[in-house]
Amino acid sequence: MSSYRIALNFEDGVTRFITCDAQEKVLDAAFRQRINLPMDCSDGVCGTCKCRAESGTYDLGDDYIEDALTAEEAGQRLVLTCQMVPRSDCVIAVPVPSTTCKTGTAKFSGTVAGVERYSDSAYELALEVPEDAPAFLPGQYVNIGVPGSGQHRSYSFSSATGASRMTFLIKQVPEGLMSSWLTSAQAGSKLEMTGPLGSFYLRPVTRPLLFLAGGTGLAPFLSMLETLAQQGCTQPIHMLYGVTRDQDLVMVDRLEGYARRIPGFTFGTCVADASTSHPHQGYVTDHMAPAALHDGNVDVYLCGPPPMVDAVQRHFKAAGIVPASFHYEKFTPTQVQTAAPVAA
Repeated sequence: MSSYRIALNFEDGVTRFITCDAQEKVLDAAFRQRINLPMDCSDGVCGTCKCRAESGTYDLGDDYIEDALTAEEAGQRLVLTCQMVPRSDCVIAVPVPSTTCKTGTAKFSGTVAGVERYSDSAYELALEVPEDAPAFLPGQYVNIGVPGSGQHRSYSFSSATGASRMTFLIKQVPEGLMSSWLTSAQAGSKLEMTGPLGSFYLRPVTRPLLFLAGGTGLAPFLSMLETLAQQGCTQPIHMLYGVTRDQDLVMVDRLEGYARRIPGFTFGTCVADASTSHPHQGYVTDHMAPAALHDGNVDVYLCGPPPMVDAVQRHFKAAGIVPASFHYEKFTPTQVQTAAPVAA
């Protein structure tokens, strides 16, 4: 009997994966795996279990009434989980916090496999993880406990889900909690994690993509690009990767590798420092060619510090561009702030 993997992405950014058997309704599969999705009647009458299917194919079911799910709502990919039967892997947005469904973030551990240092700019942390480590959506992040501190830091996955190792691109912060620990981290050290988390993740690709990365905001895009390289992509993808200093421009060789592996993927880099020798000085907004915006028929993904996010929003407004969808994540050295996607 075939089964499908269903990602339930809750309002608070928590994602839990469940397995749904052929002909099984999503609500039943979630209950079977101890996740209490919202419901009252379970008969397609009340509409309490209404969610949005963000990707995948499915049957809506026949046993529900118009008041519970209108034809217009169905056309917008709203579903009743008490009736929905998946026909493929799916991502479902659940409009309530995970805590109301008696679930929460998964807790797991990883073992340090290696730490690579990029000048005084960043580290790449690689972890060996157990086979039962939770899956994640490309672009999401996890909270990693800093040993001996009782505190955690949030980092986006730079690897694709299912890889033999989880990797993270971490900004080197002078006297930073995680940065200080990484300077002497030993292979075999154990790190505790909770996640995955975040509503910043790659949606189904149906139109051109524009990726905007600032500094170590490159990390989630590496996860997305690896996923697209494995799955295949027929839409054009352009990335602009901006940094402050020349030495902050890391992993360009990996982007070159993706340009070879993914037809239609191109990228450009820029450095803000006025004294740079880089051929493209300035910010990503200075190098955003109109062709990359496709007159608004583009899905934009942006990950960078708050000033970058604000600058891009102002740039779009000044240019009169309203992207088909705009997903962004602001980060500071100690936290990640995921914004709800903005769609036209």
